[in-house]
Amino acid sequence: MVFSSISFLFYFLPILFLCYYLAPQRLKNLVMIIGSLVFFAWGEIRFIPVMLLLSVEDYICGRLMEKNRENEKKRRLFMLISVGSNLSVLVFFKYTSFLLQNFSVLTGIAFAIPKIILPIGVSFNSFQSISYAIDVYRGTTSCEKSYYNYLAYTTLFPQIIAGPIVRYVTVENDLDDHQMTRDSLSLGMRRFLLGLGKKVLIANNVGFLANQIADGRAGVPSVLLYWLGITAYTFQIYFDFSGYSDMAIGLARVFGLTFDENFNFPYISQSITEFWRRWHITLGAWFRDYVYIPMGGNRVSVRRHLFNLLAVWALTGFWHGASWNFVLWGLYYGFLLMIEKYLLMPTLKKIPAFFRHVYTLLLVMFGWVIFYFEDLHRMSEVFQGMLGLAKIPLYNEQSLYYLWNYGIIFLLAAYFSTPHFKKYLNFADHTVKPLPAAATAAFYGLLFCACIAYLVNSTYNPFLYFRF
Repeated sequence: MVFSSISFLFYFLPILFLCYYLAPQRLKNLVMIIGSLVFFAWGEIRFIPVMLLLSVEDYICGRLMEKNRENEKKRRLFMLISVGSNLSVLVFFKYTSFLLQNFSVLTGIAFAIPKIILPIGVSFNSFQSISYAIDVYRGTTSCEKSYYNYLAYTTLFPQIIAGPIVRYVTVENDLDDHQMTRDSLSLGMRRFLLGLGKKVLIANNVGFLANQIADGRAGVPSVLLYWLGITAYTFQIYFDFSGYSDMAIGLARVFGLTFDENFNFPYISQSITEFWRRWHITLGAWFRDYVYIPMGGNRVSVRRHLFNLLAVWALTGFWHGASWNFVLWGLYYGFLLMIEKYLLMPTLKKIPAFFRHVYTLLLVMFGWVIFYFEDLHRMSEVFQGMLGLAKIPLYNEQSLYYLWNYGIIFLLAAYFSTPHFKKYLNFADHTVKPLPAAATAAFYGLLFCACIAYLVNSTYNPFLYFRF
């Protein structure tokens, strides 16, 4: 079950809202836990026992770290047990097949590679639990005294599937006293509907074109066709993932919880450094606080700093998937960030903003080619096609047909990739006069109707980050 499905919108969500609203305050976490487990079981019931066992172990380790606050050796031991068990689960489900496959290739020993199905949400759940264990170990936060509250935190359905990565310190004060109010319902549902519109009306539309071109099903290739394909994927992954984050943040707000923002209009960036301050913010912050800074960050020699950057970005890429293209994608950004920091940034600051913006977007789009194709041969073909090195025409009738049919949605996607429209929605920005209440209500009503009409008539509704 995904947020943008009829079963979620018309069955699961209304029933959960009603149960939560009617439940007394002391039972609201219980309603959230049951609702979260039902939501999760709908798509992946096999992982629930593992998730519950991990939650018990993480909770006990947290309590033991708190009890041994003055004993560094014991505190470290319980932290390592919690972190190690979560990493083990992540590696087993996500990387076992990949590691065995590469071992077989390197050694020449042939054996059957087991196909282990990746449970949805395991990457986000693991990182969330690891952050809790390390924060309690460091004393950044106290351990959760109630297992009931900890279970509510670790199973929160709005973010368990595809983030944002919610740290315990972000919601610890809300866990005891969250409730649905008129304001929280209004703010949360408006944010949810915006995310739904981004996902259903933009991401799904351009995603269909992106897949057709990437898979070679869009007809005779041309340079223009390849650029249309990567443009479509550039918009798809942004509106898909940021749309999901908006829906998650909005649902949490309905239930009186506040999540950190995960996106801040990354395509308006004027450098790769800025792009990564705006894209998947909670993941970047996680790697910064739990990997990069413990390795020494930038307060080390230049050589060690370069190593730190490459190591962290290789891990960031590998976190996205068990495939070499994700490692390449991470290293690609590691190199770009190194070049900007040590060579390019003074020059970038001197050139006009428009050219900085073009520079950033082109590099991001090349990055999405690496990200998309696990088949390195196909990746090379697409790069050659985009750069005009594949002995194909610059354009043809088919590419002009797609440009004509998708031109409007591209223009709309480009516009909604900027913060210009958002400031007119009165929950986001108070620097301009917001839309009148009636116009706001009409906008969200039409947005919801358009989404439902599209969902009823379309079968293409994947969430890209579910596979991570």
